[in-house]
Amino acid sequence: MTTVRLPLFPLNSVLFPGLVLPLNVFEERYRAMMRELLKSPEDEPRRFAVVAIRDGHEVAPSAPGMPDPTAQPERGPAAGFGADPLRAFHGVGCIADAATVRERTGGTFEVLATGTTRVRLLSVDASGPFLTAELEELPEEPGDEAGALAEGVLRAFRQYQKRLAGARERSLSTGSELPDEPSVVSYLVAAATMLDVPTKQRLLQAPDTASRLRDELKLLRTETAIIRNLPSLPASELTRGPTSLN
Repeated sequence: MTTVRLPLFPLNSVLFPGLVLPLNVFEERYRAMMRELLKSPEDEPRRFAVVAIRDGHEVAPSAPGMPDPTAQPERGPAAGFGADPLRAFHGVGCIADAATVRERTGGTFEVLATGTTRVRLLSVDASGPFLTAELEELPEEPGDEAGALAEGVLRAFRQYQKRLAGARERSLSTGSELPDEPSVVSYLVAAATMLDVPTKQRLLQAPDTASRLRDELKLLRTETAIIRNLPSLPASELTRGPTSLN
């Protein structure tokens, strides 16, 4: 079993391999993490792990320019996650490689990272200025009939896009060319479809690509049917990648 220890960045969202993650970092525990990442040589990957926070747990509240309760030493890096932070997070996350870590005036950071590899969360350490975790890298197995399933998912996804665009009276922009590699298709569709965090988490931790694609095929057909019966939808976040606030 290959394990690695990395800084841990909990979010109220799911990161998938190959997907871009913009972050606006202002809490002290995560600012400390970014300062540490900046110590790495520029030619080495600046890696951290992203995990989704389970329902019922939230990051301690703070906002840019406001007092940060997590900066108080007695609160520590696990503030808001209970006595056992491991229980506050979903068990499978994704390693992120930070291509850009830019420090702003005032000490906050603008970060642009990309998901790379799925990992299983084994343990969480809250003894330092930010959370770290021991992680087991998870291989992506193709499973049975992944190629054929990917073709079906792409067809269903295009139909989903058309229905969503019609309901919103605007076109969706996800690029004219969609990938044909089954695992890439499975991650792109999981990220681009409007689903709640538990459902996205289920897709992330699917045992293999084919299982994820089968699940997505059912979800896309259900979502498309729902959209067909809703002539007007509120504006969604599908066409742009929102900056995640920690």
